[in-house]
Parts: sequence; structure tokens; C-alpha cells
Amino acid sequence: MASHNQSYRAGETMGRTEEKGNQMMGNIGEKAQAAKDKAQQTAQAAKDKTQQTAQAAKDKTQQSTQSGQGRAKEMIGQAKEKASEMGQSTKESAQSGKDNTGGFLQQTGEKVKDIAQGATEAVKQTLGMGQKDDPTHQRREY
Repeated sequence: MASHNQSYRAGETMGRTEEKGNQMMGNIGEKAQAAKDKAQQTAQAAKDKTQQTAQAAKDKTQQSTQSGQGRAKEMIGQAKEKASEMGQSTKESAQSGKDNTGGFLQQTGEKVKDIAQGATEAVKQTLGMGQKDDPTHQRREY
């Protein structure tokens, strides 16, 4: 009987061992699944954070670009305005110079004309061809 009893106990031990092994495998499987789930959650959170950071960087870059473009447009506008003002000032200065030059040349021309007329009258007087009744003409005595 002892051998039958020993066989029985050996079978019982083997059954318990198998059950414990199955329980351990189940626990290991559950822990592995939990670790897998945790890793997926962590990876998804990292992915989400990376996307948020990338979007924030993109938004900041666009904002900086738009700000820089706005500033550049403003500076170009100011430069155009300044160039226009300088062009207008140059035009006005040129016109003023032209007017002044015209007046100066006219005065000079009149003076030359008067001198030429005076010289002509002097030659006529010397040659006896001058008008003696001209009330505006003054005779010079030498």
C-alpha cells in the first residue's frame, strides 16, 4: 500500500506544482500585459508631449516670422516715405535754383543791354549822330 499511497501523493504534489506553475504563469502574463500597457501609455504621453512642443515651436516661429515681416514692411514704408520727401525737397530746391538763376540771368542781361545802349549812344554822340532833343539823355561834358 505504501507504493500506492506514495504514487497518490506524488500525483497530488505534481498537480499542486502544476497549479502553482499555472498561477505563476498567469501572474507573469498579467504583469507583462500591465507593463506593456504602461509602456504604451508612456509612449503615447511622450508622443503627445512631443507634438505639443513641436506645434508650440511652429506657432512661435510663425509669430516671429510675421512680426519680422511686419517690421520689415514698416521699415520699407518709412524708407519709401523718406525717399519721397527727399525727392520732393530736391525738386523744390532745383525749381528754386532755376527761378533764382533765371532772375539773375535776366538782371545780368538787362545790365548788359543797358551798357550796350549806353556805349551805342556814346559812340553816336561822339560821331554827332546822337539825338539832342531826348529829355532822358544827359550830355556829358569831357
